Amino acid sequence: MWRAIDAHSKTILFSLRTALFSYPQKPLPISSLKPPKSGHFLSLFKTLSVSSSASSTSFSVIAFTTRHCNNVACGGGVRGGNLVVVRCISSISASAAPNQQHTAVDWNEPVSSSDVGVGGKGTGVEEDTRPSIPVRAFFFSTSVDLKSVVERNKQNFIPPTSRMTNYVVLKFGNLSQPSGLGSCISGSSCSYMVVFQYGSIVLFNVREHEVDEYLNIVRRHASGLLPEMRKDEYEVREKPTLNTWMQGGLDYIMLQFLNTDGIRTIGSVLGQSIALDYYGRQVDDMVAEFTDINRGMEKTGTFSMDSKKLFQIVGKANSNLADVILKLGLFERSDIAWKDAKYAQIWEYLRDEFELTQRFASLDFKLKFVEHNIRFLQEILQNRKSDFLEWLIIVLIGVEIIISVFDIVHRSGFKFF
Repeated sequence: MWRAIDAHSKTILFSLRTALFSYPQKPLPISSLKPPKSGHFLSLFKTLSVSSSASSTSFSVIAFTTRHCNNVACGGGVRGGNLVVVRCISSISASAAPNQQHTAVDWNEPVSSSDVGVGGKGTGVEEDTRPSIPVRAFFFSTSVDLKSVVERNKQNFIPPTSRMTNYVVLKFGNLSQPSGLGSCISGSSCSYMVVFQYGSIVLFNVREHEVDEYLNIVRRHASGLLPEMRKDEYEVREKPTLNTWMQGGLDYIMLQFLNTDGIRTIGSVLGQSIALDYYGRQVDDMVAEFTDINRGMEKTGTFSMDSKKLFQIVGKANSNLADVILKLGLFERSDIAWKDAKYAQIWEYLRDEFELTQRFASLDFKLKFVEHNIRFLQEILQNRKSDFLEWLIIVLIGVEIIISVFDIVHRSGFKFF
């Protein structure tokens, strides 16, 4: 009977190319086996032949695929020892095939380096993954002059591939390295910066200590700088052997490769997300202010806000809503996502991951609450103004009556004693 046993996890502390043991004869002593001089990986790709001259004699053929490594590379083991990974053990019994005088064993399955694990503790399968790409999103201004940014950084500017004009992509580092279809940026010196007109900046493959240097490139072309900068972090992983085009995870997304189209798609969602966070905080401040007013009215039955302050809140609420819808383009689908279904998958996944639709719905609900309170307070202020005008008219009428009476009395010659 033929038996094939996959013994990836077994290790033997000596190197062996191919050994043929025959028993019940005297086995080959282990001390006579010498390790190969080469320190590289050996793979058997040949046919082993076993002949039997007697039906009562049983044989075993043991074929090893070896990988030689020293103590330092393997991370442990006997000093100066060698690691042997057994690929397969095949045995032949003469009793199972008494009439068979010659048996050919074909073995043409070489072992790749990813099939074995190297280490003093584990023997797990090595994954073909590249270093992760850090992605950092910032929002520190309400407007950026993209034309001046491109003018000052022409050598780093990457021409657009779509009709979207509210952002630009700049490449830094090795500018000669291709960034087109199928190219990977993980582990490379290339860094990318996506600058949006509404104030968001998304950095790809930029180290933490280099962030300020990149932000200063845009800061001199920005207006409406905020007292506090918003920041968010994400991660992109590249794995060319991934079975699907993309795979999502906790605070990261795994792709087969990341190119400029992927950078544009991911950057657009992260830029909208960090900007939406800022506008959401602005609306939260307005909601908190109206909440305090309502609580004061509950206690005193009146409020002390003047019309100027109220109109400022009205203008702030309207501008925030307009910025979210118009500047951010929150409901505009990316042109790259329209053209390629792969990037549409990334776009839809990230929008769902960052909950852009739900967050806008929450912001819109809060704005409606603010609008309702504004309308209510405007009616109160209008009523106050109407009451004042009414009392003013009454006073004027009263004064006019007094003057008329005095004039009539004066004409009649009536004298007061």
